[in-house]
Amino acid sequence: MAAVNATQTDYWNFLFIELADPRTNDWFLIKSPLPLLTILGLYLYFVLSWGPRFMRDRKPFKLERTLLVYNFFQVALSVWMVYEGVVIWQYYSWRCQPVDWSRTPKAYREARVVYVYYLAKITELLDTIFFVLRKNDRQVTFLHVYHHTVMPMISWGTSKYYPGGHGTFIGWINSFVHIIMYSYYFLSAFGPQMQKYLWWKKYITNLQMIQFCCAFIHQTQLLYTDCGYPRWSVCFTLPNAVFFYFLFNDFYQKSYKKKQAAAKAEADAKEITNNNNNNNESCAKNLNAAIATNAAQQKKVL
Repeated sequence: MAAVNATQTDYWNFLFIELADPRTNDWFLIKSPLPLLTILGLYLYFVLSWGPRFMRDRKPFKLERTLLVYNFFQVALSVWMVYEGVVIWQYYSWRCQPVDWSRTPKAYREARVVYVYYLAKITELLDTIFFVLRKNDRQVTFLHVYHHTVMPMISWGTSKYYPGGHGTFIGWINSFVHIIMYSYYFLSAFGPQMQKYLWWKKYITNLQMIQFCCAFIHQTQLLYTDCGYPRWSVCFTLPNAVFFYFLFNDFYQKSYKKKQAAAKAEADAKEITNNNNNNNESCAKNLNAAIATNAAQQKKVL
């Protein structure tokens, strides 16, 4: 029994201490996967079970000021991460970039940005919690929950084992997309009077699909270029990029294309109805004119 426990401890130490980056391994919520898994477990329990039951017989919370502060914070944080990404990628190779394992200020700056990105993914779990509290159940889709569950896990692994290098490109472009997305949420939190200015909502989904295409193309370079960044990482990144693309595309088709088709069908039906009414009116006028003409002719005969 002692030997089994010792072996399990050895495996744990090997996976979560020896393989980890010693620079980041002692940072908050990094050393062990258990805190993050606990957070995600509670998140899933709330948004899929307890939260909807709690809100079933309650009125939705409005949360206007909370949403304004939260979305503004996410925009500001994303702007900072994009800025840091621009600074860092000035010195990176777009083809293949290894992790800088040194303890120089530049290397620590890269690791810090990756870590903050990981923490940002945890804060974004509030997106779904707010949907549940506001009873926006239609927005709690499989795509939304899957995306918000997987991204913190991927970001945790990146922060713990490879905080820098080639993989940071995904976080960089994702932060740019989030500037646009959370700006939309921030503006929409002002109320219905802003809706006429938010016609560009559907293009956010287009932008998200473009980011997955860019991530896929960028990551495939690891298949034929060796710079020290682990090639096996494509086993996670490429399938996820494809999966996310098709999920977002399915969401786009259901949310916008089908609505456009339904609106067009409704407009066509109205046009047909109007044409039929016009034809009926025209026929009635012609009939009345014929009757009047016939009556006039009969009077002349008499």
